[in-house]
Amino acid sequence: MENTLQFAQQLDRQDKLKHFRGRFHIPQVGGKDAFYFTGNSLGLQPKVTRDFINIELEDWAQLGVEGHVHATNPWVEYHDVFPALLSKIVGCEPEEVVAMSQLTINLHLLMVSFYRPTKERFKIICEAKAFPSDQYAFESQVNFHGLNPKEAIIEVEPREGEYVIRHEDIIAAIEEHGDSLALVLLGGVNYYTGQVFDMKSITAAAHKVGAYAGYDLAHGVGNIPLHLHDWQVDFACWCSYKYLNSGPGGVAGIFIHKNHITNKELPRFAGWWGHNKANRFKMDKEFNPIPTAEGWQLSNSSILLMAAHKASLHIFEEASFENLIAKSRQLTNYLFFILDDINVSQEHKVIQVITPRADNEKGCQVSMLMLERGKEIFTELKRQGVIADWREPNVIRIAPTPLYNTFEDVWQFGEIIKKLLSEK
Repeated sequence: MENTLQFAQQLDRQDKLKHFRGRFHIPQVGGKDAFYFTGNSLGLQPKVTRDFINIELEDWAQLGVEGHVHATNPWVEYHDVFPALLSKIVGCEPEEVVAMSQLTINLHLLMVSFYRPTKERFKIICEAKAFPSDQYAFESQVNFHGLNPKEAIIEVEPREGEYVIRHEDIIAAIEEHGDSLALVLLGGVNYYTGQVFDMKSITAAAHKVGAYAGYDLAHGVGNIPLHLHDWQVDFACWCSYKYLNSGPGGVAGIFIHKNHITNKELPRFAGWWGHNKANRFKMDKEFNPIPTAEGWQLSNSSILLMAAHKASLHIFEEASFENLIAKSRQLTNYLFFILDDINVSQEHKVIQVITPRADNEKGCQVSMLMLERGKEIFTELKRQGVIADWREPNVIRIAPTPLYNTFEDVWQFGEIIKKLLSEK
């Protein structure tokens, strides 16, 4: 690799996905395209999204309630397109996945089914510094069951002086608490460090001691290779507004393994959109769940949100997820190289990358621990057209994403950082 503009531009010329950038709206700063590195927080809007939504708005205007059956894309069955699209991204069978609701709502709904504490088995293992919404969900579920969160929630932490959690420490915690463990529930990708957990091995360890294994994949879906079915993951949930570019508050999704989807005895909170399609509109009293992941749905589809979701997923289908993963790894590896070169050029180390470097332990996100002037540099980055993300106390997160970021973006980011570090 070379830390030169010419080298970065050469990589962009060789990039077979380069034309996809032109299919997104790039925010402007000072009349120029921003260096947008926050796809890990909110993905950019595909230009076609407006067209997908306008179709539904027009049918609503012209048809009213009749749009449920006579719209261009009939609303009653609108969500049926998503399992085939999403299954390729999360690595499962179509019947194991459904687009529905919002992330934390789905997390609670899944915990109703898969966190059923007993006197003997009541503990949840999660990572320390999990995303706050997950922490709130875990604590409230434990409280709901009349248990003490301090006793029921086991957090696995990085070792002293380290930032990522060692895999062997997660496995050790599972084995230590095995007899009292009900559920292992981690973020598949830690939001703070960008660390990707070994979900296959963790799931196997959980099952070995008789516990369920589930994952919040908010930072994983659309970002890293997933094989949820083959890994025997019991359940997972995610949002779609980060790497899936489906708009702020976009419709979320869930995965439930085939081992569980036909089990009508598995407790769940029921709603009419999860009721058997053949007699859903007969309005019968007794709930008869659809024997797929759709059986966990509560309400009918939010069509405008679904339209934005579909617009983005068609781009993923066209680009091929395998191609996106390959470019993502190139982008982050080039970023690591640039940051290492910056450290070498300084009198002393100024940036500590706390994201693992192995391809199977990282996705798009790179977390930079700023060893000096962190907040000041972050503020200046924004003024110079870099849209990044700050996490207290001193971490800058950036996520070059393969659909719309370029290698030149990464190089220019490095040049701006170098310039800021050289200023007193």
